[in-house]
Amino acid sequence: VGPPALSLHSALKQSNNSSMADSAQIGFFIPLDRNLKEDTSFPKIPFSQGPNVVGRDSVPVTDKRLSRKHLTINASLDGSADVLVEGTNPIVVRSGDQRKKLLSRQRLRIKHGDVIELIPGHHFFKYVASGGEKNTESPNSWRRTKNEGTKVWEGEAPSQKRMRRVSEDEASARSLQAELDDDSLAQESSLEAFRHFNVPNDELPLTFRLLQVQGLPAWANTSSVSIGDVIQGNVLIAILSNYMVDIDWLISACPTLEKVPQVLVIHGEGDGTLEYMKRNKPANWILHKPPLPISYGTHHSKAMLLVYPRGVRIIVHTANLIYVDWNNKSQGLWMQDFPWKDQSSSSKGCGFESDLIDYLSALKWPEFTSNLPALGNFSINSSFFKKFDYSNAVVRLIASVPGYHTGPNLKKWGHMKLRTVLQECVFDKQFQKSPLVYQGLDLVLSFDPMLLTLQR
Repeated sequence: VGPPALSLHSALKQSNNSSMADSAQIGFFIPLDRNLKEDTSFPKIPFSQGPNVVGRDSVPVTDKRLSRKHLTINASLDGSADVLVEGTNPIVVRSGDQRKKLLSRQRLRIKHGDVIELIPGHHFFKYVASGGEKNTESPNSWRRTKNEGTKVWEGEAPSQKRMRRVSEDEASARSLQAELDDDSLAQESSLEAFRHFNVPNDELPLTFRLLQVQGLPAWANTSSVSIGDVIQGNVLIAILSNYMVDIDWLISACPTLEKVPQVLVIHGEGDGTLEYMKRNKPANWILHKPPLPISYGTHHSKAMLLVYPRGVRIIVHTANLIYVDWNNKSQGLWMQDFPWKDQSSSSKGCGFESDLIDYLSALKWPEFTSNLPALGNFSINSSFFKKFDYSNAVVRLIASVPGYHTGPNLKKWGHMKLRTVLQECVFDKQFQKSPLVYQGLDLVLSFDPMLLTLQR
């Protein structure tokens, strides 16, 4: 995620021998913020005719993913330009409501109004031709029709696939709204059934919820939630677990967090983004990146634990803590509140409690002390969360922990834990022959073997 509203400007180098003053000015690179709005605090960056090089030395931001010669833009007199990726990392070019990832040594012609992401999801620039838009369409432009769906670019490695997925933005919402508008008459009857769908208020706390999506009609966001609906009230301690964390956006989207006495952020960030987080986090925030016992992987769990005077709220969700994921994508969450245990009772734990404590122990966060008003001083570690009563939990937690697991630990994590939980389930008679529905992501190489394991 990099610095959220960080706008960039660069002194573009000329790769030919003539100076910029001696060459025809073709257009500009305009820095954009993460909401794709022009940041007027930075000047427009001019392009001259011929090749212009953009790289790490010309972009004032600490990001080792940017190569010293990241890309070359060869500008033409007609206002168009060819982009060649020189570095090892990909870039993204947005043209209208379409996005295309370019890998190293790939080339594409851009035109007036196109947006460049120097790293997918980061460092946005808008290309503006000096004379306005002269070419309505570049020779190798790309479109999407209703039947084509989203293009999948060949040669994507898993890491590149992740970056492409993370970088979706307002264009997705605009495209969806445009399709709804264009086909409104044809879709009216099919959408009518959903228009009046609603979950009774007394059942909302125990249901899975969708996150609100910008650009959709109000009825389509019925019963959906924003991050402000999730993190609210008198929160005493917040533990936020996620892969990507945009601190600036998070605080602006959820001002309640500024009032929380202690916040622990468990994340998977690194390099320049992590350094930015360390410099800009509130003083009472603790950052923790769980250790990896193997040479690959990252922390991916998306969850929140919010401690209140009357209990704890636990949320498991699908969105990174970034603007795009909480506004422009179909995302969901499960959320339930649990009271403090009655200290005078001898109530035992339950499956949900074991699931939770086992996983929190594996995160190995630095223990800290918290003085909770009217409750006393507590050491905040995994064992602290045994103080809550989870007997009314309506789900089980299935966690994944990196490493090589043997013996009893083999059934504590991942699909082997899922198999164990399913074996313990007793379904009502009417459901005993019902199909099981599996939904997953990034399991292309291992999904079939995993299904066979679950079926045994």
